[in-house]
Amino acid sequence: MTLTHSAPPRRHPSGAPARRSGRPSPALFSRRLSPRGLLWLAPAVLILLSFVYWPLVQNFAFSMTEWDVYTGTQEFVGLENFSRLATDPVFQRSLLNNLLYAGLSLIFQVAGALLLAVVIESRRSERLRRALRAIYFVPSAISLTVAGLLFYFIYEPKLGMLNHLLEAVNLGALAQPWLGQESTAMLGIIMMSQWQGFGYSTLLFAVAIQRIPRELYEAAEIDGIGPVRQFFTITVPLVREMSGLMVIVTISGAFQVFNEVMVMTSGGPNNSTQVLGTWLYHNGFSRNDFGYAAAIATVIFVVTISIGLVQMWYTKRRRVQW
Repeated sequence: MTLTHSAPPRRHPSGAPARRSGRPSPALFSRRLSPRGLLWLAPAVLILLSFVYWPLVQNFAFSMTEWDVYTGTQEFVGLENFSRLATDPVFQRSLLNNLLYAGLSLIFQVAGALLLAVVIESRRSERLRRALRAIYFVPSAISLTVAGLLFYFIYEPKLGMLNHLLEAVNLGALAQPWLGQESTAMLGIIMMSQWQGFGYSTLLFAVAIQRIPRELYEAAEIDGIGPVRQFFTITVPLVREMSGLMVIVTISGAFQVFNEVMVMTSGGPNNSTQVLGTWLYHNGFSRNDFGYAAAIATVIFVVTISIGLVQMWYTKRRRVQW
């Protein structure tokens, strides 16, 4: 028979057993900061510096020049390009279009997607829930270019499905060239984008709702709390982190819109559907004004990073654990 002896527990000098500290030991910190670990991190750091941070610095430097990319001539103009932004009516219209895009996206892809996810996850049949998730996710699997072309033909004034549908229900007076007039063109593009991305947001919220313990809802039902109050007192607080993430992604995406506009209107009619991305493209590649285009890119970066940092700070402060 073999006897094994376990080491006696370490004791404090006073005789009491020593407690395990929740803090990592200094040796662990030294191991994390060892030269070998830094060596493994070096490739990733170099890639980030080379392809993310250095281009940002270069872009800011270019924004203070008047640069003709075809002749290679550059002239330092300081903040003149940024002062031009303040007096450029098309830039101001583009910024307003991006803000409108962000506002409607928050309504549909955050608030609307959360409501739809709640409705789907409240179904008792697992098969039905899976079918609904798949049905609503299908548009998200279509590329933006294909979706843009699809809606371009739907909005076509003579042969498009939308005007024919309005005439079929005796609403032919509402039929109009949706992408051919300034009052409806931007809204038409935004609606296409919401249709394309709505299912993806719904699926993410559905995953977040699935993580909520079912005992909370069962206890609420026992206490006589209805579905509406359950939504505001249980669902909304416990999906706050996902909501914060979706707000960041939605607003950042709204300020980086490009494909939808280029495919459907190219910024027309009369620059009414220009957004910051397309106005940057027109100035850089059509007008050969890369310094001004770099200034627009700097504005896009500052707006998106500022919104992201504020939202991350707010979400971290109000994080919920269960």
